[in-house]
This record gives sequence, C-alpha cells and structure tokens, in this order.
Amino acid sequence: MKSIAILQSSYIPWKGYFDIINMVDEFVLFDDVQFTRRDWRTRNRIKTKQGTQWLTIPVHVKGAYHQRIRDVVAVDDKWRRVHWKSMRHSYSRAAHFGLYADAFEELYLGSGERRLTSINFSFLVALCKMLGIHTPLTYSWDYQLQSERSLRLASICEQAGATHYLSGPAAKAYLNEQVFAERQIEIEYMDYTGYPEYAESFPPFLHEVSVVDLLFNHGPDASRFMKSFHRDNTNREGR
Repeated sequence: MKSIAILQSSYIPWKGYFDIINMVDEFVLFDDVQFTRRDWRTRNRIKTKQGTQWLTIPVHVKGAYHQRIRDVVAVDDKWRRVHWKSMRHSYSRAAHFGLYADAFEELYLGSGERRLTSINFSFLVALCKMLGIHTPLTYSWDYQLQSERSLRLASICEQAGATHYLSGPAAKAYLNEQVFAERQIEIEYMDYTGYPEYAESFPPFLHEVSVVDLLFNHGPDASRFMKSFHRDNTNREGR
C-alpha cells in the first residue's frame, strides 16, 4: 500500500507541513495551480525578541494575476541576504544554531535561483534532511493532470500507484470524496491538534512559525516535538 500527499510548495513551512511529508511514501508539490498572493508560498514567520517577524520573498505579480506557482519568479536576490541576517540575529544564541548555520548560509547566499518553486524545493529538501525525513519529493507536472481539482488529485494518486491520500484538513471543504472512492483511494485528513510545546528562545510559545524555530532550539531532538515520528510505520528512514 502506497500513501501520497499533494500540497503546494511553501517557503520554510511549519512543522505540520513536514509531518505530512514524513507520513507518506511520496510527497507531490502541487505547483501547477494558480499562485495566491500573501500566502505561505512566499512567506513564513520566525520568532524574535520583539515577537514574530515575517520573512517574505518579493515576487513579480503585476499584470500576472493568473500565473501558476511554477511560473512565479523572485524580483531579485536581495531578500536572501536580508532573511539570513534576520535568522542570524534572532537565533545565533539558540542551542543548536551552530549545527545548521553553514547549511542555511549556503541555501541563502550560495544560490541565485529566481523561480519560486525551485527556491521552495531547495529549502524543503534541506530541511527534510535536517529533520531526518527521507520521503521523495516530486512535482505535479511529472503526471498527466486533469482539469477538475478533485479529479486532478485523485488522478495523480492513481498514476503514482497510491491507495492512500493524506490531505490537509482545509480540503474537507471542497474535496469530492466520491471521486477518490471510485478509484479505491482512501482519504485521511491530517490532524494538527495536540502538538507539544517546546522551549523557545523567545516566549510566549507559538506553534505557527517556521520549523527553523524548532530546529535551532532543539536540533536532533526536534522529532520529539513532531507527530509523524511517533506514529506507527510513519518514520520511513531508509526508504
């Protein structure tokens, strides 16, 4: 039995996003859909002494209101140095910042990639490695796509040979479950409740921040504060 998840790429997302990746056999980046501004595709939050801070990748949107995520490009490379400087300023004294500092510096300053989907992909791959997640990441355009959304998702599952589809909880509002049932694909919705709190550099505690906050504060023990590593048969190390 093969499980799959299909989500739009996000920039340095929160721990729940990585739990979904770790709970499936294949994670598909659904970047053939329309780009939405002021969303997780281009931004996320970190913790600072003054509270949360948004880190946002500036992208070209003028006159391109219907562009797909895969077609979005960053305005320039200036954001890379700004974001890295913000991370260093906020987390340089965190217990495990030194363990990952070189890798993050290379991610930010060692690349000139402008395509948003490729930027997000590079960070997702690196963060999965830091977290000990081995699920392969693929793109939606690796598959033949249908027009209607539920049919499109079910078709990707079918082409990938998956019999289990793990979805984000928000999809309950629009997903046509009958389309999946007709293809004998079981749907499971991710439950984001019940995450344990962890010691942060800057309380009060907040779950909804980039996973970098967890990594810099707890390093190799980050998995203790995630769900997928404590669920039967979901840590797929060595896959």
